[in-house]
Amino acid sequence: MQAVGVCTWTFGPLPLEQIASRLQHLGFDGVELLGELPLEASKVRAVLDSHGLRLFSLTPANVDLAHPDPARRLEALDYYHRLLDFAAETSCPLVSCHGAVGRFAPLATQAQEWAWLVEGVSQICSYARALGLAVVFEVLNRYETHLVHTAEEALALLSQVGQPNLKVLLDTYHMNLEEANLPAAIRQTGPHLGLFHLADSNRRGIGEGHTDFAEIWGALREVGYTGPLILEATAPGPNPFTPVKGAGYLETLEADLSKSLRWLRARAQ
Repeated sequence: MQAVGVCTWTFGPLPLEQIASRLQHLGFDGVELLGELPLEASKVRAVLDSHGLRLFSLTPANVDLAHPDPARRLEALDYYHRLLDFAAETSCPLVSCHGAVGRFAPLATQAQEWAWLVEGVSQICSYARALGLAVVFEVLNRYETHLVHTAEEALALLSQVGQPNLKVLLDTYHMNLEEANLPAAIRQTGPHLGLFHLADSNRRGIGEGHTDFAEIWGALREVGYTGPLILEATAPGPNPFTPVKGAGYLETLEADLSKSLRWLRARAQ
C-alpha cells in the first residue's frame, strides 16, 4: 500500500510531539518535516519512532538561491548544506528546494536569476550526492515565487542542472493555478517525478474543492509513481502563508486530513 504523509507546517506552532500524536491517531504513515534549523536529529527521530511515523522528506525554510546579493545566495547554500546534513543524520531520503516564497518578480533579470537558481540547485545536488541523498525541486505558483511555475519549466531546470539525483515535486494546489491540464503535466514529468503533494483547489483536503483527483490518480498510476503521497492542506481562512486560521482550525484540518486519507486508502488497495 502506498505510504501517505502530511506536511508538519500545516499544523502551525504545535510541537512535533503533538503533531506526531495527532497523525498517529488519524492513521498516517509519516511526515514531511519543515526544515526550520536548528533541529536535533536524535530528538526528531525519537519522536517519530515513538509514534510509528516515517520521515519521508524535508521542506525548506524560506531562503533565496537566486538573490542578486552574493551573500544572500551563500546564506541559502549554507542553509541547504546544513539541512542535507540533518537529512543524512535522520536517514531522510528526500530534501526539497524551491524559489524564494513571497518574491514575485526578479530584482535583477529573470534570465540572470534563473542562472543563479541553476547554479545553486546544482551545488545542492552535488552536496546531496556525496551524502547519498536525493533532491526534489518543488514547482510553486506565480503568487508565491517568480521562478519555476510549471512541470515544463521544472524539466528545463533539471536538464540544465544535469544532476542524476534531482527530480520534480509536483503539488496539485500549485498545479491548479498554473497547469492547463493537471494529468497531462504529471504524464509529462513521468519518471522525473520524485515526490507528490496533494491539496484541493482551495488548499483544503481532497473533495473540498473542484480538482479532479480521480484523473490525477490515474495519471500517477500511468507514470508508475509509487513514492509517498504528501497531503499539504490547510484549514480555510485568510492569509495563505500561515496555517493558523483562527479558532477551530485544527479540528477542520484534521477532518479534512481524515477524509483525504480515506479517499487515498480506498484507491491504494
